[in-house]
Order: sequence, then C-alpha cells, then structure tokens
Amino acid sequence: MERTNIKLAFYGDDFTGSTDALERISLAGARAVLFTEPPDPDTLAAYPGLDAFGVAGMTRAMSPEAMEATLLPAFRALRDSGARHVHYKVCSTFDSAPHIGSIGKAIDIGMAVFEPAFVPVIGGMPMLGRHCVFGNIFARLGTGGEGERFRLDRHPSMRYHPTTPMEESDLRRHLSKQTDLRIGLLDVLQQRADLTVWDTLFSSEDRVLLLDALMPEDMMRTGAWLDQHAEQAPLFSVGSSGVGQALGDHWNHIGQWTPKEIPGFKPDEHPLLVVSGSCSPVTAGQIRAAIKAGFEEFVIDRHRFLDGQLPDYALRQMSALLAKGKGLIVHTGYRAAESFSAEETGTALGRIASALIESAGLDRLVVAGGDTSSYVARAMGIRAMEMCATVAPGAPMCKVLEAPAGIKGLRVCFKGGQVGDSTFFTEHFHPSGNKSKK
Repeated sequence: MERTNIKLAFYGDDFTGSTDALERISLAGARAVLFTEPPDPDTLAAYPGLDAFGVAGMTRAMSPEAMEATLLPAFRALRDSGARHVHYKVCSTFDSAPHIGSIGKAIDIGMAVFEPAFVPVIGGMPMLGRHCVFGNIFARLGTGGEGERFRLDRHPSMRYHPTTPMEESDLRRHLSKQTDLRIGLLDVLQQRADLTVWDTLFSSEDRVLLLDALMPEDMMRTGAWLDQHAEQAPLFSVGSSGVGQALGDHWNHIGQWTPKEIPGFKPDEHPLLVVSGSCSPVTAGQIRAAIKAGFEEFVIDRHRFLDGQLPDYALRQMSALLAKGKGLIVHTGYRAAESFSAEETGTALGRIASALIESAGLDRLVVAGGDTSSYVARAMGIRAMEMCATVAPGAPMCKVLEAPAGIKGLRVCFKGGQVGDSTFFTEHFHPSGNKSKK
C-alpha cells in the first residue's frame, strides 16, 4: 500500500484513554485529530496536513466476539490509511480479562490483519506513574503526583475494579490468559544494550514481545527501536500512551517533529458541569473535594435514568443546582453497588449532558470514567475532536470539531477514573474552587 505522511494511527479501547494518547502526540508536535469511527479517505482528506490520528473506541467494555466484529474492519482501515505505525491503545494498567476487553484478543486480530513477525507490547507509562519492571506493572494511585505506588495486584483501586479486577501484575501471565501466542520480554536491564542487538535478546518463537518501561528517559530508545521495525511495512503495536510518547520522543530527537507548546486551560468563573460514571476511589475523592469547595451534586437514580427516561423535573433540579454556584457534578454514586452496563450508564449521562448544555448554554464539560466515556461521547453525537489545552497529565482539554450544532465547538475534558489529584475538578476549572483546601 502507498505510504502517506501519517506517521501514527491509533485505536483506543475507550475514550479517556484515547484523549490521553491524543495529548501525548499533540505535545510531541503532531497535527492530530481524534475520531469516534475509523475515518475513510474522504474524511482524512478533510483534515490536510495530518501527522497522526486516532479512533476512540469502546472495546474495553466488549466481549471477544464483539471485539472481533469491531476491530477487524477498524484495523484494516488504519492499515489502509498508509500510516507508518498502527497502535492499539490500552489503559496503562492493562484493564482487561478473557471475557471482556481482552487485550490478547486484540493482539490476535492485529496478527491476522498485519501479519507481523511479532507484536511489541509497551508496558507502563512512566510519565503517568505507571512503571513496568521485569514484566510487572506498578501504578501510582491517581496520576497527580501525590499517590503512593503499588504493584498492580495490590493496588487499592485496580485490584477491586468492578469490571476487570487486576489480580495479576505480571503482564506475561495476565496476557497469557487472553492469547495462546508465546510472550517474550525485553526487560529493563536488556534495554541498556545497544539498539543494534535488541533483536537478538528475544526468541524468534516469541510472537508477542513485552518491553519494560521504568523511567521517562527510557522511552526515546524504545521509540527508535519501534521505528526501525516500520521501515518496510506498518508496525502494529499494543500498549498505553507510552507508545505515542516513545515514538514522539524519537521523532523529536531526530528532528522530524518539533515539540509543541500547548497552553494550559485557564479556569473561569462560569459554572462547570461534570458527569461521572467512574467507580474509582480517586474520582470519588475528587468529587468529595469539589463538593467541599462549593460544587453541587446530583446522584442519579439508576433505575429511573437507565430505562431511557429523563424526567423533566430531575432536569429542572439539575439546572437549578448548576446555576447556584461553581458547578454541578452528576454522578452514579460513590460505589458500584449495582451492576449496570457501561453502555446504559454512559448513554444516560451523555443525554443528561446534552440537555444541560443546551438549557444552560455551557461551553465546557468534564466527563469522568473510562468505561462509560465512549458512550457519553456517542450519545452527544461527537464525531471528531482535537486537543486545545493542557489540564492534567492524561486528561487534556479538547475542542469538538464535528458534532450536532449545540455540541460543536464545546470544550470537553475526558478524565479516566485513576487520573488527577484530589483537587482535579476545583483547581483546574474554577479560579476559587480550591480555596477551602487547607
């Protein structure tokens, strides 16, 4: 196939993770757009000068059968775009299981479409406090710089994730439950060797190769090695936004991209709407901190809202709360007391957000929750976005480029459950939001 100027195309397994990947490559200097469906050639042609693009998918919440039906055409479309690299973007904590969001299944599908000798898997994302050492993931609680690091199988949040509890920190063992392919490891000590010998440090029988990622400065060499393997055909890889970070660092180093100064988001006095389907204790703490700082909250009645109905009286109550002060957080409760699908929850929150944005004339929104975020975006009719400002690592502010008239131009921050420090909603979005913090 004909190569294009597009260096990287990625498919994210949820929306918050996709905006994280968008942030990494945008800061590295790429002209990049995030779509909600794989773009055809005409769609890509409408964005001249693209260096990279992504697709914000929903496969993290899908069965293996649904993943195959979704990813086969998606991977073919990304391959046919002529991109030098195609990246299946997963959460930096590798949330997945054999029956849902299977990363091993995505690897198998990538093998069928791209027919590579092996699939590199980048473990961890040091810039977000996710470190892979000798194949084991360690993760900070939150990504705001204040959380303690835990081995993943002892992590106080991921160990008890309501959908994909992480009971194994060794990614080779974790992924071996999801694919029959042999998995090798290029560990942090082996990576100290010259790049010219990296290919000799693992077996030709390894069809999946896990690479450690310990320190931020390790990433550039990993990116250089990945790029060497994309000379003849698109390289299919799997991992967190560390893949984009590694490649971006490499292309910056050799002068193909120039790092971009993207301004930080400026808080203002206008009320902020937050919709959250996250069950993470990190997000729960952020909600409590925001309420203490003057935000209002509305906990939705799941049975009433998830049956497709949005009672007018409830929307009037939310509108009144939104107008009272710094903002309103509409969420599904502090704990996952009942089992509702990401699709049901996300669709309901998206419809609530659309209604409140229209009635209050809002120009910014925060969406919290990895599994539900993709459904929120689709319920709002969002089709394309670009990064417009930094907020906190892993959660950029994005501008909606394609959507219905009331949503187009909206600034939206999609935040994963583990992302941000305790004052995320207050410090970053309202100038006086964290004054109560002592």
